[in-house]
Amino acid sequence: PTTLKGPPNEGARVVNTARMSLDEIMEEIAAADAAGHDVARLHSGDLSVWSAMGEQLRRLRAMGIAYDVTPGVPSFAAAAAELGAELTLPGVAQSVVLTRTSGRATAMPEGETLSNFAKTGATLAIHLSVHVLEKVVADLTPHYGEDCPVAVVWRASWPDQRIVKASLGTLRTAIGEEMERTALILVGHAIGAEDFGESRLYAGDYDRRFRPVGTAPRFPEET
Repeated sequence: PTTLKGPPNEGARVVNTARMSLDEIMEEIAAADAAGHDVARLHSGDLSVWSAMGEQLRRLRAMGIAYDVTPGVPSFAAAAAELGAELTLPGVAQSVVLTRTSGRATAMPEGETLSNFAKTGATLAIHLSVHVLEKVVADLTPHYGEDCPVAVVWRASWPDQRIVKASLGTLRTAIGEEMERTALILVGHAIGAEDFGESRLYAGDYDRRFRPVGTAPRFPEET
């Protein structure tokens, strides 16, 4: 059974799915389920984006196999934590776009281009795209400017993580030739910004539910 007791993996059958097709993966899961075993299917990062979870869950539903989903830490959140950066700053950016460029496995829909997203001025978290870095820079520079801050993070939160901070104009030189595909590119004026206003949420004169302010507060304090 795959119920773990004692040291990691003791009593469990561990299957490396790196070389397996979707059909082969689902056959393993179905066989284990039929034998009354529990299955833990491990993915890196968070399952909600670019994990191929949707197609696996669709097959599980078709086979009548019950499942639950345990969320992970998405790379953009881990990278922001390592940078000590908030990606949404008052007056700078209030949206984060998680996107990628077209790849051999999955093409991007026609309207989901870097140029279109860049027009919004939002902070961009660009995945799986460091191998086409010159295209990324060329698409974004007309909208953000050459001085726009960029951070490229490899293996965020892992012991061997690497971080390169630069601007769109200096990024290619700063990275050099080491451009593994598993990097995340964060682009936007909120990255590393110091010149931004404070939010109203914690302002002393801001009337809020848990801190009524003024003679006629919106949410009177209960007595």
